Amino acid sequence: MSHIKVVLVEDDPDWIKAMTVFLNKEEDLLLVGAATSSTEAIQLARTLTFDIVLMDIQLTGSNLDGIHTAMEMHEIHPAKVIMLSSLSDEHVMTQSFTAGAVNYIEKSNFKELPHAIRSAYHHPTAMDALLREFSRLKREEQLKELTTAEREVFELIEEGYTQPEIEKKLYKAESTLKNQVNKMLKKLGVKSSKEAVKKVKRKGIF
Repeated sequence: MSHIKVVLVEDDPDWIKAMTVFLNKEEDLLLVGAATSSTEAIQLARTLTFDIVLMDIQLTGSNLDGIHTAMEMHEIHPAKVIMLSSLSDEHVMTQSFTAGAVNYIEKSNFKELPHAIRSAYHHPTAMDALLREFSRLKREEQLKELTTAEREVFELIEEGYTQPEIEKKLYKAESTLKNQVNKMLKKLGVKSSKEAVKKVKRKGIF
């Protein structure tokens, strides 16, 4: 039987031990790695093959750093992310789904995990469609203040064009383009084109 390979990111070693025993009792599930910090999690993403990430939303104190860690891991190794939390805050849930999580489970309901893991692995289509639409809406929300010209410039920057290349492609003077880029950066609340692309890619979680 092939296993669904799971990685757990959790700052409580006792919870890691308990979940390892709990999940490995399931014939089709295999916990292949665990990390107690964001740094360890990123390293696992670079070195392991896995299908599902169980991500503690609060890796250090009250910080929601699990959200950023999930996004960074996903950029390295695309996998389905299930957020784990002791919080039932609607804003935190929204942030989790913005980051691309396919499910959000309170730790007290850990018995739901085997079913949630199987569902994410075997039946991802419906949730994937919702997440794509959610992602599109978050992108539009961020870019809605840009004029048509500013958005055209942003999208070329996003595609990797340099400023001289954009000037040539759009037949714009250097001063005109710089002015549009500065206005775009101000509206997006960032200091550089690189930050602008990163912020939009991360759906505003920056």
